[in-house]
Amino acid sequence: METKTATIKRQTDQSKLALQGHTGSFEIILTEDNPNNIKSVFNLILKDLKNGLIQFELTDDKEDMYYHICKEYIKQLNAEMVAIYEELERYDLVAEEKEDSANNQVARPE
Repeated sequence: METKTATIKRQTDQSKLALQGHTGSFEIILTEDNPNNIKSVFNLILKDLKNGLIQFELTDDKEDMYYHICKEYIKQLNAEMVAIYEELERYDLVAEEKEDSANNQVARPE
């Protein structure tokens, strides 16, 4: 399992939770009540899980309301990703690993 960063982007007009995945970053808008944004990001994370199991770790220097909300959200998201990844493996839906025999490294297709 690979650990990826999660950060909070605080701006005057809106704040976002930024999650770094295998294939890019995903942003959840924290200051809007928009379930479609959350669904869209979750679907992108599901696609990204095919490239390997990840967990997010929040890195933030300010312990405000956003920090505590994001910390709990990430805790739940990490647990869900483990369960979903196990299902992807069970149905053989994860990207196949290729072993580099020259130096015994494992690489995933892009």
